[in-house]
Amino acid sequence: MEFYLLGVVGAYLLGSIPFGLVASRIFGKEDPRTHGSHNIGFTNALRVSGKKVGILTLIGDLGKGTVATVVAGLMGLPWLWILFIGFSVILGHVFSIFLRFKGGKGVATALGAIIGIHPLIGWLLVAIWLGAVWGFGYSSGGALLAFGAFPFLVYLLTSDFYFCLFSLGVMGIIFISHKENIHRLRQGTETKIRLPSN
Repeated sequence: MEFYLLGVVGAYLLGSIPFGLVASRIFGKEDPRTHGSHNIGFTNALRVSGKKVGILTLIGDLGKGTVATVVAGLMGLPWLWILFIGFSVILGHVFSIFLRFKGGKGVATALGAIIGIHPLIGWLLVAIWLGAVWGFGYSSGGALLAFGAFPFLVYLLTSDFYFCLFSLGVMGIIFISHKENIHRLRQGTETKIRLPSN
């Protein structure tokens, strides 16, 4: 039990690493927390700090989610504890201990964690997100659509009770972290994603 709990804590600390902030400092770019949505996630890092920082942020955030759940699986942890670890790494990103329990909105890290748990469902969510962003231009809208579909995909493809609970919990985190985006989408004032020139 202690070993499993250490895994959950380790996943939270891994999730807490603010790759958006680290990448912006490496390249001498503006802190993504100072403009836009004021968070360290991929979309805001891309908008505020440029393409290089945005891409590195996406790779880092996606990677930490994937690493946490893949390593848990390779170590032979029980299924329920793998889900706990996946949930913990997402919580770490959204409520980073290194940023006074503030962070990103959890999308890339959640996608990475899900890819590590169930690759088919994970990549289906990526496809939904990218398709919605390409079609409508709203990263937040794509995330909400993808994670709104998450519980249905889990039920249809696995019917696993604990995985269904996990999917509902993750969906809840994503929707709560996007509450301001939801308001702006309803008001028609949400900013579309655009590739910066630098």
